Amino acid sequence: MFERILIANRGEIACRVIETARRLGVGTVAVYSDADVGAKHVEMADEAVHIGGSAPADSYLRGEAVIRAALDTGAQAIHPGYGFLSENPDFVQAVEAAGLAFIGPSARAIRAMGLKDAAKALMVEAGVPVVPGYHGADQDDALLAREAEKIGYPVLIKAVAGGGGKGMRLVEDAAGFADALASARAEARGAFGNADVLVEKFVTSPRHIEVQVFGDGMRAVHLFERDCSLQRRHQKVIEEAPAPGMTPDVREAMGAAAVRAAEAIGYSGAGTVEFIVDGSDGLRPDGFWFMEMNTRLQVEHPVTEAVTGVDLVEWQLRVASGEALPARQEDLNLSGHAFEARLYAEDVPAGFLPATGTLRHLSFPPAVRADSGVRSGDVISPWYDPMIAKVIVHGPTRAAALAQLAQGLALTQVAGTVTNLAFLGALARHDGFAAGEVDTGLIERDLRALTAPPEETALHRIAAGMAVLEIVDLPADAGFALWAPLRRRVTLTRNGEELSLEVTVTGPLEQTWRADDEFIRLERRGGRWMAGGRTVPPAFVGPDMVTVFDAFGITYAWTDPLQRDSSAAGDGNLIDAPMPGVVRAVTAEAGQEVRKGDRLAVLEAMKMEHALLAARDGVVAEVLVSAGDQVEAGAALIRLAPEEETE
Repeated sequence: MFERILIANRGEIACRVIETARRLGVGTVAVYSDADVGAKHVEMADEAVHIGGSAPADSYLRGEAVIRAALDTGAQAIHPGYGFLSENPDFVQAVEAAGLAFIGPSARAIRAMGLKDAAKALMVEAGVPVVPGYHGADQDDALLAREAEKIGYPVLIKAVAGGGGKGMRLVEDAAGFADALASARAEARGAFGNADVLVEKFVTSPRHIEVQVFGDGMRAVHLFERDCSLQRRHQKVIEEAPAPGMTPDVREAMGAAAVRAAEAIGYSGAGTVEFIVDGSDGLRPDGFWFMEMNTRLQVEHPVTEAVTGVDLVEWQLRVASGEALPARQEDLNLSGHAFEARLYAEDVPAGFLPATGTLRHLSFPPAVRADSGVRSGDVISPWYDPMIAKVIVHGPTRAAALAQLAQGLALTQVAGTVTNLAFLGALARHDGFAAGEVDTGLIERDLRALTAPPEETALHRIAAGMAVLEIVDLPADAGFALWAPLRRRVTLTRNGEELSLEVTVTGPLEQTWRADDEFIRLERRGGRWMAGGRTVPPAFVGPDMVTVFDAFGITYAWTDPLQRDSSAAGDGNLIDAPMPGVVRAVTAEAGQEVRKGDRLAVLEAMKMEHALLAARDGVVAEVLVSAGDQVEAGAALIRLAPEEETE
C-alpha cells in the first residue's frame, strides 16, 4: 500500500478519497487554486500545494504542476478523481514517466474508449451488443443521410468525441436530418475540436443503465448495475442501484457484457460501462446496447458502495499499489437498495442556471450519507461545477430507500444560495418514479409539476419573523419591560411584496402573531413552538435574508430595524428606541459634533446589542438617557440640534 498519495482534484471527490486514505493510514496531499485557498479538501489533507489561478486551465488542468507537487511532497501516486485530468491519457503517461503510479487505468485503455466510434468497433469485436448505427470514418453528408434511412427514424446524431449531451441531436424524420447534422457538427467542433459524428437508432422509452466494473489489468469483475435514467438535458439527477425491474437473467447478461468490455482493453481500476436500454416492454437480455465506457470512478459510485458494501476507493488504492482484485465475482452480492440525489446551487425557475453565493448554512440529517466538498460559510464560485453535495440513502427495499431519500431531502437545510433541493424533493415523491416507471424523458414530461413553486404560508412568515426578532428561545425574564407584554413588528419581503407581521409576547411560553389580518396563537410545548397542531419550522437568519427550513426552503428578504439610522424618525433630529430594551452605552455628549453614521448609543434588546446611529451630520443638543436605563419602544434617547441652529 502507498504511504502517501496526491489527489489531483477538488471538492467532494477529493474529500471522499481523503476519507478512505485516512482510514487506511495513507497520507494525502491536496492541490488547490486561488479560489480554493480555504476549501474543505485543502483543510482535510495532510498537506496542500497551491498550483495556480482560479480557472481550471490555470490550475487543476496543469498536469505538469500536479506532477511537480507530487514529487515535491514525496507522494508515490496520483489519484485523479473524476473530471479534469482523470481521462487524459497524456497525463497518465507523464505521471508514469515521472516514476509515480496513476491510480486508474492505463493510457492505452483510456485511448481505446476515448472516441465513441472506435470504442463501438472494439465492442463489436468483444461480443458486446451495440446500438444499430453508422460509426464509419466517411463523413460525407449524403452518406450519413443514407445510413440514417437504413437505420430507420428516429435516429440520434452524436459527436464521436462527445460527452454531456454536446454535439447530440435527435432527428425524427428525413426532412430534419440536414439541419440537425449541421448543428451537431458545429457544436461538436466548438466543444471538442472534432466535428465527426456517428448516427444511431434512437431507442424509444430509453433507460440509462450502467454497470460498475473493476479490473486489475488481466481480469475484471462487475459490481452490478446502477440506473441513471432520471436525467435532464442528458445530465444525471438521481441515480439508484439496483435498477428497477431488473431480472436475474438480464443482470447476468449485462454484467457479462460489461466484463467482456473491460477485459477487452486490459482494464485496471474502477470504470463504468454504460448501456442504453429499451424500457418499452420491460427489461430483456436482448434489449440493451453499449453506449460508452467511462474510464474513471463515477460521481454516482456511492450507490454501488451502499448495495455491495465495497469501498471502491479502497479497491482503487489496493490494485494501483500492486495487489490483486480484492474479490471474485462469486464473492459479490447485492443488499437492499440505494439512491443518490445531486444537490446543486442552481436557479431552477430560471432554467436550472448554475448559481453562486455564500453558503450561510448547510446541514444534513444524520440518516443520510452526504458527500460534500463545502461547508457552512464556503463560497460557491463561478469557476467550478456548482455541486453542493450528493445525498445518499440505503434501505432494505426500493420503497424504503425512496422514503428515506424523500425525508432526507426534506430535512436538508441550505441557506445563502438558490438550489435544486425542492426539485429533488418533488422527484423523490413523484408517483411514476415511485412505481419504477423510469426513463430518460420522465423529467421533461412532468417538468411543470416538478418545478412548481412551494406553497408559502402564514406559518412560514411567523417562523421567519421569530428568527429575525430572536424570540424563539426566550428566558423566563426576557424583555417584558415595565411589566407589559412585549410587542414587536417586522417587515419581510418575498417576490417583491412587503409582508408585515406583528407579535405580542405575553411570556416565554406564549406569543400571538398577526399576519395578513389573521391572528395565530403560539404555545411552547415540549421545547417546540406550536400553532394548534402544527410545529413552527426552524429558520436561519443571514445579513439580509432569512430562510425557513420547510417546503425545501422558503426565503425572505428583511431589514433589521435595529440597524437602521434614525432617518425614519421625522426630521432626523431625534434618535429613539426602536424597541424596548436597556441602554448599555451612550457615546454622545451634548455639544458634540457628529457625522452621519456615527454611533451615538448602544441598546440591548432581545439578547443582542444594537448600535443607534446618527441620521445626518450635526451637533448633539441633548442626551436624554444614561447607561443602564430601561426604555420603551419609541422613547427619545438623543436629540440633535435643528439644522438651522448649527449653520
